[in-house]
Amino acid sequence: MADLATIPAPPTWPVIGNLHQIPKAGLIGHLLDVAETFEDPGIFKLRFGSRVGIFVTHPDLVAELCDETRFRKIPGPGLRVVRKFAGDGLFTAFSEEANWGRAHRILLPAFSQRSMRGYFDLILEVCDKLIAKWTRNDGRELLIADDMTRLTLDSIAIAGFGHRFDSFARDDLDPFLISLGDALSEALNVITRLPIQQRFAKRSTAQFNADIATMNTLVDGVIAERRAQLARGEATDAKDLLNLMLTATDPETGEGLDDLNIRYQVLTFLIAGHETTSGLLTFAFMELLRAPAVLAQAYAEVDRVLPGDTRPAYEHLAHLKVIERIVKETQRLWPTAPAFSVGPWDDQVIGGKWKLRKDRPVNVYAPGLQRHPSAWDNPTEFDIDRWLPEAEAEHHPHAYKPFGNGARACIGRQFALVEA
Repeated sequence: MADLATIPAPPTWPVIGNLHQIPKAGLIGHLLDVAETFEDPGIFKLRFGSRVGIFVTHPDLVAELCDETRFRKIPGPGLRVVRKFAGDGLFTAFSEEANWGRAHRILLPAFSQRSMRGYFDLILEVCDKLIAKWTRNDGRELLIADDMTRLTLDSIAIAGFGHRFDSFARDDLDPFLISLGDALSEALNVITRLPIQQRFAKRSTAQFNADIATMNTLVDGVIAERRAQLARGEATDAKDLLNLMLTATDPETGEGLDDLNIRYQVLTFLIAGHETTSGLLTFAFMELLRAPAVLAQAYAEVDRVLPGDTRPAYEHLAHLKVIERIVKETQRLWPTAPAFSVGPWDDQVIGGKWKLRKDRPVNVYAPGLQRHPSAWDNPTEFDIDRWLPEAEAEHHPHAYKPFGNGARACIGRQFALVEA
């Protein structure tokens, strides 16, 4: 084995570390700039005051981090803040927490192919409302990101919980969405503040708590409404996420989910089920408008698969190959879940020289990984032909991680792809 090396890092300042280098535009874009600086070796660290974050982008190093005999998911600093409102939900739980395994086993049937068929018409109902809004506003400017957020929030809410936000019936965003967006932004802000700054951020902290209260009120209302329906003998045959959480038991332990964890799971799915897919669709529109030849291919495919006024059906999805490649390439360039964190079971060395200490989080930074030149030709170019079957078969097996890895990969990835 080669001598152990120090993980490279940009120059730091005393006390604040690298905090002064992070622009107001945000951390995620800044990380991409730093990742390009450290493409070789594909690992770097940043100091956020007294906290150190390690980031990995080289696919060979990521391959090692994805070995679940050596590493397991550990929520990093950002997710530990999100735990204040998502608790031990599927996304933010530690793997050793009992509720993670219990909820995962209970909810898996909700993401089967059979379940996807059941959700399809509900998603289509929301798409109809989007089309109606765009038809009414023909010739006017549209805020695509906002409409994609409405589309995906309404889709997961109706398919997963039988709740209708009816977001397209109003011009402004639902208060839940505003609170959620503000809470997620504050979670990122917290990890880029010094402890003394956080101590004086009283207004931000108060708003964060108010946003959590707004979200909890809505979710508790949705749960209470469904409990009342079940008590009246209604909705007993619903196969959605909420019914499973309220009525099903873990096939291993025979236990169900407690009320607090059900709240955390509903919040988790409302967050993860809309925020990521809405970002994916927004970036896809951006790339298609920049690539008229690809947009023309998409039009042609839709005209072929859905001629005339043919209404989409679940069976049509398998024939939308160009659309599928557009989605995959958008996810490669713009992964909207930009990182996941793992920790070593014991002290580990990766790449033959980088020492990682037991239980210390290490971040797989997806935008850097999925643009790494060792795995991708012309990595910043939007090229859907990377996803032709023969080309996809040649990809590095660990150079594309938009849904995480292994047992802790996104449980809702099939829902997200059907929806997109």
